[in-house]
Amino acid sequence: MRVRTDDEVYRVDAVWLGPPKATFPWRARYVAWGVGIVVFLLVTAVQRQVGFGFDFINTGWGFVITIALTRFICSRISHERPLSSVLAMWVRELTAPRETTSGRGGAASAARIRVNAQRPRKRPKKGAKRASAATRSQLRPQQDRRQKEVRGVRTPA
Repeated sequence: MRVRTDDEVYRVDAVWLGPPKATFPWRARYVAWGVGIVVFLLVTAVQRQVGFGFDFINTGWGFVITIALTRFICSRISHERPLSSVLAMWVRELTAPRETTSGRGGAASAARIRVNAQRPRKRPKKGAKRASAATRSQLRPQQDRRQKEVRGVRTPA
């Protein structure tokens, strides 16, 4: 047994072929005529704003651009996805929140970081003997501080 769906009903496009006994050589749906008129008005308005005059050549190119845009728009709409849902989807896509990919702030710089030429030493405990600290300092070899290279520290000129 074969179950028939109602897809045949929707396959029939609501088209206007032109006046009786003088039909157009192309088929266009009613929605395509509406979209085409709106797109033509927008294209001619943009042409005038850019500075093109209202002559035969510019109007013809506007008509060609209108046909191309109308075909593109109408290829996206169908009985399952009407023009209103496509426009709503387009508006929601443009106004949706986006993830920020760029970092905030400027470039990092070490110009404001204070750098000492000597490393910090531990403070001797209050109960420790000073004599042991003096003997330790005598055992350490004396290094010339100017010859020691420290990265990132400017040497006084």
